[in-house]
Amino acid sequence: MLKRTPFHDIHVALGAKMVPFAGYEMPVQYPTGITAEHNAVRQKCGLFDVSHMGEFLVTGPQAVDFVNYVTTNNVAALEINQVHYSGILNDRGTFEDDCLVYRFADHIMMVVNASNKDKDFAHISKQLSKFDAKLEDISDSIALLALQGPDAQRLLQPLTDVQLDPIGYYHFNVGTVAGCKDIIVSRTGYTGEDGFELYFNEKHAATIWKALVDPGNVMPVGLGCRDSLRLEMGMALYGNDIDDTVTPLEANLQWLVKMKKGDFVGKPALEAQKAAGIPQKLVGFTITDRSFPRHGYKVFVNGTPSGEVRSGTMSPSTGMAIGTAYVPTAHAKPGNTFEVEIRDKRLTATIVELPFYKNATHR
Repeated sequence: MLKRTPFHDIHVALGAKMVPFAGYEMPVQYPTGITAEHNAVRQKCGLFDVSHMGEFLVTGPQAVDFVNYVTTNNVAALEINQVHYSGILNDRGTFEDDCLVYRFADHIMMVVNASNKDKDFAHISKQLSKFDAKLEDISDSIALLALQGPDAQRLLQPLTDVQLDPIGYYHFNVGTVAGCKDIIVSRTGYTGEDGFELYFNEKHAATIWKALVDPGNVMPVGLGCRDSLRLEMGMALYGNDIDDTVTPLEANLQWLVKMKKGDFVGKPALEAQKAAGIPQKLVGFTITDRSFPRHGYKVFVNGTPSGEVRSGTMSPSTGMAIGTAYVPTAHAKPGNTFEVEIRDKRLTATIVELPFYKNATHR
């Protein structure tokens, strides 16, 4: 049976199209439509329910050491109230998941993809015996809203005692929102626009949603436009752009791997791949033909099969067909071309630098 977020009845009342997603019944779009919702986030402000995401609480004297070992980025370098993006790898050096890591004064919070939550918890729990730390899955008690768009700060500030302007990108604070206490207010998001993710106890769900939406300045938006927004920014999606067949070095995510921090799961495999040579790279591409490059379409480099389209859409912000694919490393240069097979016709795709959309407002 599909799970429901604390906002389920609100979505249904608003006429949202509800679909199965990562074990949850989630709104893919509202009657306004995906393009209108996409444009609202780019131009004004939209509100996503992303309560399906997983949250792990890590406590104990070696909480930092433990998370540092099971993720790729350097947790020890995080300041209190700072966040970073990271990878969870296996011994092959490929992705079990990507995640966010939040550093509090006395604990760590990891935020993982809903579809991988149980797998991630089991995977990293195997390392617990090496550390004086405790790992707890708190996902079911946490509601999560993402307020995204250039108007986000202006609209949220009157509702909170947290001073938003001093909060830098990938930093957070804790305070009151709409009269509800102990809300994590994080300047993060998956759209490229300025905005905030709000983590709070599910009992506050209706109050906070109403406070944000009722003035009429914020459009409820679904997972459909979340995908087009993140792809325009070249942000990876687990299950599409990254999975357990590719490493961060192949996915152009080497920047989130801190090889000098000490040992971590997957490090020997990454060292070996770097020494042997990285066989393929994830690239962004555009197609001038207005055909839609969908996930799974076949890719050919110099006539030779080279996997498939990992992500693809018709970009509302640029008006172009955009996508991602893995190509041989020697070919992965902007300006080079390859072919994508769409409806039995091979169309020319041109490799471009990411992001596709250059005018985002994130700090």
